Amino acid sequence: MRSALVTGGTGTTGRRVAAFLRTRGVAVRTASRHPVTGDDQHVIFDWADPRTFAAAVDGVDRVFLVAPLSDSDPASAVESFLDAAVAAGTRRVVLLSASAVTDAPSGLGALPPLVRARVPEVAVLRPSWFIQNFVGNHPVAVGIRERGRITTATGRGRVAFIDPDDIAAVAGQLLLGNPIPDGELILTGPQALSYDEAAAVVGEVTGTAVHHTSITVEELTAAIEASGVPHDYARVLAEMDEEIAGGSEERITTTVQDVTGRAPRSFRDFLIDAHRTSSNRPERAVA
Repeated sequence: MRSALVTGGTGTTGRRVAAFLRTRGVAVRTASRHPVTGDDQHVIFDWADPRTFAAAVDGVDRVFLVAPLSDSDPASAVESFLDAAVAAGTRRVVLLSASAVTDAPSGLGALPPLVRARVPEVAVLRPSWFIQNFVGNHPVAVGIRERGRITTATGRGRVAFIDPDDIAAVAGQLLLGNPIPDGELILTGPQALSYDEAAAVVGEVTGTAVHHTSITVEELTAAIEASGVPHDYARVLAEMDEEIAGGSEERITTTVQDVTGRAPRSFRDFLIDAHRTSSNRPERAVA
């Protein structure tokens, strides 16, 4: 084996994949648009600048692929990247997609068939929604902290939220060379919850009342767009909530267990660990 490239190497999943591989002795190159202090294996990579592709894929035989997140139709940029990667010797690609994205002739759904057509060995990961969205700086987490409220267009639809560490473990095992399972790789947590139920769990864990408000797709699109997201992509994100309302994310799979040999972490256990960590973090001294 030569080395692995992790695109989106500073993101929620990418940095976890890189850490997983490095602890197992794999030479890892991370790639993103900005430099990373202390990582001499990091390269500057910009989907909008094909001149950055060659340095990223040089000597790489495996790639964790995270497509440009703000592009509603990223196939052209990804196609150019794949051509450069395969020419440099890449044999296996693990593509991070989403459970809400199905194969299609355009948009995000065009990526799985594109990668399969260009690369000899392909695994397409379709994880459910991240539990990580309930902590940190994600809009869901900000709404919880600042207003005690979660706002979606999901109605009473349920989601089997998944820990990004479990996604990274699956990706890492496949990038190590494990056989790629047949069929779709839908990754979920062990339990499907509505946002009303998730809000109740957050409240129980944190001791703070949290409520869920469901709004229309149009209202959610406008809210996402107001945060700086382009309209077309904001609409795509809002329509994913509409699919949840229709029951698209209530499924639970055994993929994490099958690939990694261990069960995925539950929503409650994740939040307990996150809350404990934040509670134990020392406060900064104020002059």
